[in-house]
Amino acid sequence: QVQLVESGGGLVQPGGSLRLSCAASGITFSTSSMGWYRQAPGKQREWVATATSGGALTYAASVKGRFAVSRDNAKNTLYLQMDSLKPEDTAVYYCRKSHTNYWGQGTQVIVSS
Repeated sequence: QVQLVESGGGLVQPGGSLRLSCAASGITFSTSSMGWYRQAPGKQREWVATATSGGALTYAASVKGRFAVSRDNAKNTLYLQMDSLKPEDTAVYYCRKSHTNYWGQGTQVIVSS
């Protein structure tokens, strides 16, 4: 059974940082391309970043330079380091095994003073 479990969300002030984690089980994590997505209130879910099995990292323009995606294949865990957070980063953040319908349940991030 595939499980993707996000954690690390919370309330942070503008300019602050958070680190999200996505613990995976039931998949061969080391050979899986993994992505982060987010959905803000009243908006469609959007792609944020991807870490391929080969180590390539790609980002949406809105987060490039502020967010960093990484993975620890030994721990079957995907990370998203989020710095210089803005109110518009407020959303539920999800991880996904790329090109599949395997999603986590999401973790809420609120950026507000």
